[in-house]
Amino acid sequence: MAKFFYGTLKMSAPVKRNIFDYLILTLKGMGMGAADIVPGVSGGTIAFITEIYEELVNSIKSINLNSVRKIFQQGLPAFWKGINGSFLAAVLLGILISVFSLAQLLEHLLHEAPILVRSFFFGLIVASALYIAGKIGSWNLARIIALLAGIVAAYFITQLTPAQTPQVGWFIFLSGALAICAMILPGISGAFILLLLGKYQFVIEAVGSIDLYVLGILAAGALFGIIAFSNVLSWFLRKYHDLTIAVLSGFMIGSLNKIWPWRMATETFTNRHGEVEPLVEKNILPTHFTAQTGQDPLLLEAVLLALAGFAVIFIIEGVNRTKSRP
Repeated sequence: MAKFFYGTLKMSAPVKRNIFDYLILTLKGMGMGAADIVPGVSGGTIAFITEIYEELVNSIKSINLNSVRKIFQQGLPAFWKGINGSFLAAVLLGILISVFSLAQLLEHLLHEAPILVRSFFFGLIVASALYIAGKIGSWNLARIIALLAGIVAAYFITQLTPAQTPQVGWFIFLSGALAICAMILPGISGAFILLLLGKYQFVIEAVGSIDLYVLGILAAGALFGIIAFSNVLSWFLRKYHDLTIAVLSGFMIGSLNKIWPWRMATETFTNRHGEVEPLVEKNILPTHFTAQTGQDPLLLEAVLLALAGFAVIFIIEGVNRTKSRP
């Protein structure tokens, strides 16, 4: 237990960055925040494809009692350097910008054009899973089993039914802790965990109305959850890197069930504006979509947007490869 709270401050040498680099990190953070607003899409996926995932996990892990002691023993600059503070601040700034500026826009798009939004992210996640799996040097039986385990686990989670839960402080804290853990897991979105816990609409409304009481408790839970979980995840990445990557790739593939473009509501709820929204949905084929919902499946548009999402990953990969050349 002491090791968990105190940890170690061993990290790779800090990356030297300029103002432009930190601007790019903020944009990557915005991508993470935007992705996590969409149920079924994870900010961890964006962190992975923009190649900041392991640095993010290790930087969060470095926030512990030893690092806090540095404030009193060596001063604030030593603490800031020890936790890779400039990196974390840039990414967090981007996430917050997305949450407070894009939450309502993405909610509107999901309400008005759910097929098109989900199609884009479906293509993006398929390409991301292939991209991340490609980082494993060689595949063996253990890594294949780890991949399949990740697929099964994520699929099972996406099949769970949202629960009715209390709106009291301790449960809001717990919701924040669990949702933030999902945020750094590729394939399992924080928004979807909030949906399962019956707190998705509650949190969106708190963000929209800037309810500081709810947001404060949620943020406290998120801080506790992300520090605790990052220690576990960092250990697995350090000890069993390729197996962990295989599991994370599986999570992404298994989560495709949740982001399938053509879905039909089987249970609904009424939000505070009196609008009926889906609570539980099932996947259907586009050929059956019109017959069962009376709506246009937008098949051509969906395919084109899925291809666009797919292409985005390989454009990012090409840019990263170009930047890494001497």
